[in-house]
Amino acid sequence: MKKRGKSAELALVEVPKEAQEQAKEKVQEKPVSDGLSKLTIYEYEQRYTKRQNVRGAKFFLRFLAATVGVLIFGVLLLVSLKVYELNKYAGYVAGVVSLMLYIAFFIVPTVKIMRADYFETNVNAYTAKKAQRHNRRLRHEIADKVIDLTSRVEGVGWYDSEVVGRLAIAMRAGDEDGIKICLTQLYRGSVKKSARDLIFRSAMRSAMFSASSQSAKVDALLVVFVNLQLVKDLVFLYGFRPSDARLARIFGRVIQNSLVAYGVGTANIGSTVAKAMSGALKGIPLLGTAIAALVDSSVQGLVNGTLTTVIGYQTIKFLNEEYKLQDILDGVEVEDTEAEIEETREELEKQLKKEKKPATA
Repeated sequence: MKKRGKSAELALVEVPKEAQEQAKEKVQEKPVSDGLSKLTIYEYEQRYTKRQNVRGAKFFLRFLAATVGVLIFGVLLLVSLKVYELNKYAGYVAGVVSLMLYIAFFIVPTVKIMRADYFETNVNAYTAKKAQRHNRRLRHEIADKVIDLTSRVEGVGWYDSEVVGRLAIAMRAGDEDGIKICLTQLYRGSVKKSARDLIFRSAMRSAMFSASSQSAKVDALLVVFVNLQLVKDLVFLYGFRPSDARLARIFGRVIQNSLVAYGVGTANIGSTVAKAMSGALKGIPLLGTAIAALVDSSVQGLVNGTLTTVIGYQTIKFLNEEYKLQDILDGVEVEDTEAEIEETREELEKQLKKEKKPATA
């Protein structure tokens, strides 16, 4: 996320003094951390830290993203070649259009998702302090972005303007607890509602596209495009992305949804239904085909819309879980391990010097 100056966070319209005083009182409340604010880092590590290969998770994420890219490229290539067989010049046009679609609906969303920052919550005693500093910086960047977007984009409607006003006051005062309280209120309120609206619109888009495409390959392609766009929009809405391990699971779900969409598209469910009704449709030959197409498209649309809904809610589940964990981690008592090591080293050095003196005498 792009870093911004101090002035940007105060771009909101002037808040009346009376409202400012009320806001200041509200941000004095303690941040919600489920009563676990006095955990030691060792207790946090035992409860919430999972052993995982960080480099392995990053590699697996990139591998899955590349796999999605290969699937999309393959489908677009097949479509372009089929058009080329019908007409050479139309095939060239289809190739250019396919390249543009690949950049717009795969490269751009994937890059934006991958470049977004995430909260570091899978930590131990040696990395906790660094993670706390990183998470605090990320909270400030999210707050800057929310304040800027609310003040500059009229009618965006994603964030509660009253809470954003209190967030601006907390940022001006350098009130960390106030910043956390306001962000938590946004995520539990207006952001949650906005996320649901995004998921519903994306699911409807996926269902309608699938219902009209009548092609298994195109269905699979559309599901990937809509799913990636939804994940990108949710990441932008929340201001951060899931960690590498969890984002890898989301990309894996995108691949799974694409394969399921392709399987449903080739199942010819409508034809099966029409055959079952053949006795009643003997006198009307064309009606069987019409019902088959209608049932096929409605089933494909419903399935693909549901797949998009699932990936949307999985994404916001991961985002909410990691936001909650960073809040808990921020209240954890972290011992200054580096200072302790340096102190021990100095004591050891002194002791060795004492031991060395009698030997040289």
